[in-house]
Amino acid sequence: MVKLSVIVPFYNVQSYAPETLRSLRANARQDFEFILVDDASKDETPEILERAESDLRDVARVIRTRHSRNGGLATARNTGLDRASGEFVTFLDGDDWLAPGYYEELVACIERLGCDFVRTDHVQCTARSRTLARVPHGRRGVVQDPRAAILPATRSTSVDYAYAWAGIYHRRLLDEGLLHFTDGLRTAEDRPWIWRLHREARSFAAVGLLGVFYRRGVASSLTQIGDVRQLDFIRAFDQVIEETAQDRDAEQLLPKAIRTYCAILAHHLSSDRFEPQVARKLRAMGAAALKRLPADLLTEALDSMDHERAARLRRLRRRPARPTTPHGPHSTGSTGSTGSTEVAA
Repeated sequence: MVKLSVIVPFYNVQSYAPETLRSLRANARQDFEFILVDDASKDETPEILERAESDLRDVARVIRTRHSRNGGLATARNTGLDRASGEFVTFLDGDDWLAPGYYEELVACIERLGCDFVRTDHVQCTARSRTLARVPHGRRGVVQDPRAAILPATRSTSVDYAYAWAGIYHRRLLDEGLLHFTDGLRTAEDRPWIWRLHREARSFAAVGLLGVFYRRGVASSLTQIGDVRQLDFIRAFDQVIEETAQDRDAEQLLPKAIRTYCAILAHHLSSDRFEPQVARKLRAMGAAALKRLPADLLTEALDSMDHERAARLRRLRRRPARPTTPHGPHSTGSTGSTGSTEVAA
């Protein structure tokens, strides 16, 4: 039986894929499977993956698949989930890498704790700089109710640490429909995903295990690109709000969801990386998004934020409503590093 399925999407990462694949080999075990999903790359990534498939087959099970059209990171991960047969599932992005032996420790950790999912710390890498990023959850190595880790609204919590690859997930979550992503989301695809996990899974733990090295500042990453794909964060957070509003604890959870939505919107409004046309679309879509939120909870969220961000959002809130397409035409392109930036509430 396959113990661990590792889902790795790749898109135009020929400069980074060899290091990613070498680190997979250093984590291989005969009962592990590596699912390599090429999301219609246009560079030499397909050839690199073809060679890697042959190289890895002596140490692990390998499944290589290729999309005929680029679908984005969420869709690529879903392709991998549909092929996964492991008792546990984890993710890796095609431009990141692992410490040797990390997956063996990760599997041992979730088996020891016996919970639905485990969240881990990671190392953020920008050029030669290395920074430890910790799960914003105080209790380590203790199995808890994931729903209880969503709050408080005024502090960063586990739902703000949305990186899908920073953890491991029991197969029962996949069988229950909790691990798939919203198809076609180009950025912030892990926001509805992590909220759903924390609302609907039964148990989780945060641990200090380190082993994922997350590459930041990659030129092709959506966090570095200011085109229309970035605006999918609005669709992602609309989904968070809609699903949370239907939850049995909506009254307690919605203030957190709305405050986080406001913080992310304010973050994007203050960015100077957007093309002028996209910046205008962001303001129009942002104003419409604020008008969709419950007025009393939005006022409460803005009153609790710092003056600069709150003022920016209040100006946007007063903006006259104009017709806008909720989700404009998407350019192609998915990368291993998407809009999962943590933003303080």
